[in-house]
Amino acid sequence: MENLIALALGYALGSIPFGLILTSLSGAGDLRNIGSGNIGATNVLRTGRKGIAAATLLLDLLKALAAVLLARNFWPGHEALAALGAILGHCFPIWLRFKGGKGVASMMGASLGLAWPIGLAYAVTWLGLLAVTRISSLAGMTAAIIAPVAAWWLGKPDYALVLAAIAVLVLVLHRGNIQRLLAGTEPRVGSKG
Repeated sequence: MENLIALALGYALGSIPFGLILTSLSGAGDLRNIGSGNIGATNVLRTGRKGIAAATLLLDLLKALAAVLLARNFWPGHEALAALGAILGHCFPIWLRFKGGKGVASMMGASLGLAWPIGLAYAVTWLGLLAVTRISSLAGMTAAIIAPVAAWWLGKPDYALVLAAIAVLVLVLHRGNIQRLLAGTEPRVGSKG
C-alpha cells in the first residue's frame, strides 16, 4: 500500500503543469500552441520570457524534489517510487490528456532528492554540456544517462534501477530530438531557427 501511496503522491505533484500555468498567467497564451507544444522550460523559453522559463525549470525541479522528500519523511524506503511517480506525472499528466513534458528538469529534482551527489552529477552534466553546446536536448539526455551511473557508483543500486528506467523514458520522449541531432538540424538555445 505504501508503494502505491508514494507513487500516487509523486504522480500528483509531478502532474502540476507549471509551464502551462505560468505562460497562461503571463499572457503568453497556451504553451501547447507554441514551438514544440511541450510544457517544459525549453519551450517556455520560445515565448521570449526568460524569467518565466527559469521559473518553470525551478518549479518542475522542485515538484519532483518535494515528492521524494515527502515520501522519505512519511514512507521511508519508498522515495524512489515517488521519484518515478513525479516523472510519470510530469510526462503524462492526466489533466492534459497525458501530454506533458520530457522530464529533464523533474529528473534533476528527483535525483537531488534521492541523493545530493546524484543530483550534483546530473546538474554539472546538464548545465556544463548546455553551456558548451547550447543544445538543450543533448544536455538533458546526457544528464539523464549520468544519473543512474552516478547512483550505481555511489552504491545505491535501487536508485540506479529507477533512474535507469526514467532515463530510458527521457530518451524515448526525445526521439524526435535524437533524429534532428543525427541530421544536424537540432536547434540551439538562443537561435532564431
